[in-house]
Amino acid sequence: MRISVPLFILWAACAIPLRAQAIEEETIASLTQGMAAGRITSTSAVDAYLARIAAMDRAGPRLNSIIALNPDARGEAQARDAERKAGRLRGPLHGVPILIKDNVEVRGMPTTAGSLALARNNPGRDAPLVAALRAQGAVILGKTNLSEWANIRSSRSLSGWSAIGGLTRNPYALDRTTCGSSSGSGAAIAAGFAAAAVGTETDGSIICPSSMTGLVGLKPTLGLIPRTHVVPISHSQDTAGPMARSVRDAAMLFSAMIAVDPADPATRDASRYKKDYAAALDPARIRGMRIGIVRIGAQPEWRARFDAALATLKAAGAELVEIKPTPAEGMGDAEGIVLYTELKADLAAYLATTRADQVLDRTLSDLIEFNDREAAREMPLFGQDTFMEAEATKGLDDPAYLAARQTSLRLAGKDGIDRMLAENRIEMIVMPSYGPAWPSDTAWGDQYEGPGGSTGRAAIAGYPHLTVPMGLVRGLPVGLSFIGTAHDDQKLLDIGYAYEQAARIRIKPDFRPTVDSGPELEGAIATR
Repeated sequence: MRISVPLFILWAACAIPLRAQAIEEETIASLTQGMAAGRITSTSAVDAYLARIAAMDRAGPRLNSIIALNPDARGEAQARDAERKAGRLRGPLHGVPILIKDNVEVRGMPTTAGSLALARNNPGRDAPLVAALRAQGAVILGKTNLSEWANIRSSRSLSGWSAIGGLTRNPYALDRTTCGSSSGSGAAIAAGFAAAAVGTETDGSIICPSSMTGLVGLKPTLGLIPRTHVVPISHSQDTAGPMARSVRDAAMLFSAMIAVDPADPATRDASRYKKDYAAALDPARIRGMRIGIVRIGAQPEWRARFDAALATLKAAGAELVEIKPTPAEGMGDAEGIVLYTELKADLAAYLATTRADQVLDRTLSDLIEFNDREAAREMPLFGQDTFMEAEATKGLDDPAYLAARQTSLRLAGKDGIDRMLAENRIEMIVMPSYGPAWPSDTAWGDQYEGPGGSTGRAAIAGYPHLTVPMGLVRGLPVGLSFIGTAHDDQKLLDIGYAYEQAARIRIKPDFRPTVDSGPELEGAIATR
């Protein structure tokens, strides 16, 4: 099933001054400079992106990264062009096309979280973070695919798949995962379908897809970006964040989303941290900074990429120190209790705000029954064991939940990241984000058996986490993670920017069908 605006609207009837091929590597910074100079317009940028999406998302490589296009995108762009001509600029994103993950509400478009249960969920409102982007002049181009229900429905899920959007494919190798749950945002920006995108993360859903699609992704300090009208998992861990092709672009998008929202108590102090993080970027900050190294992974090429990244940081002036992570036994189990308990409560609270004529289900139990009724369409690949485990939880007053939250928060924050920083006298942690993308396996779901990723502690503690491209391992992107304590967002962006500018290592995707081919696999007989 597909929803909203068909992806093959006849945009060809409109003039397209920019070729679709020319738009793919434009950044927020280059677009705004081009608009200021009169080289391009917001309308021509929208037209070029739409042409590229039509040629590559449901045709060509068929990335399946876009769930729906905004029917008003061209009108919004024309309005921003008229404002620019009249000398009225809304902000740094004026006229820049942005994509939004489809668990974030955008007026005039359904917000589905990838589920058929929300296929008609169109309450006609912008999430506060989207309203903040519009206030800065952004043009909302469309909604991106995601791992259904942000990858929380099943422990055997297939990352990047949703009943509405299908399976998102990785632009670097079409048979490889984009990871999740911000899979469509990652694939779309890597493929050049917009300047940048909004993703969301509970634990890994910005960092993992950004790492595996060669992007910069920032999971910011929790409480800076409002979560109202975003389909939730956990009020303790959920946050939106930027996904882009450069640190500067990520900083620009991040700056525009920060806002105080009376409906989200976590944002009560957000105005203290509202500033232009891109303008404040300071790569010289790396000089003399003491950074702790955490090593994961033994695959030789992955390890070599990490060693090369460390050499780049050292050459830029960082002091690198090998450290050992603090014990975290029990943290993952405690996090699970927190996420499942809050999912049941928070999802019911969100569903209560939707229109009854559009969304019939009002509780997690209702959704489980819906999935059972629609099993042929909703569960052809995997089930809903996590939903059922969450349904069995006992509420936000349950002593087991309260104890689990305290345990997970302590092991991740005070006795985790904060203790590692203090005991080693370091300002941040650097480590590989994730290994290369694993194959998308429709029979068995995600089959990643490598070392754990980098996301757990920062996600649980609500601390910032930045991933920056570290290069390719056998044709597949891997990322470099920078992790700090609460409100170290600027510091992480500064050091990520210093590394990015020194390494210059991001490589565009080439949309190969697979990396699992070639003479090294075929053997001598096949190459004679």
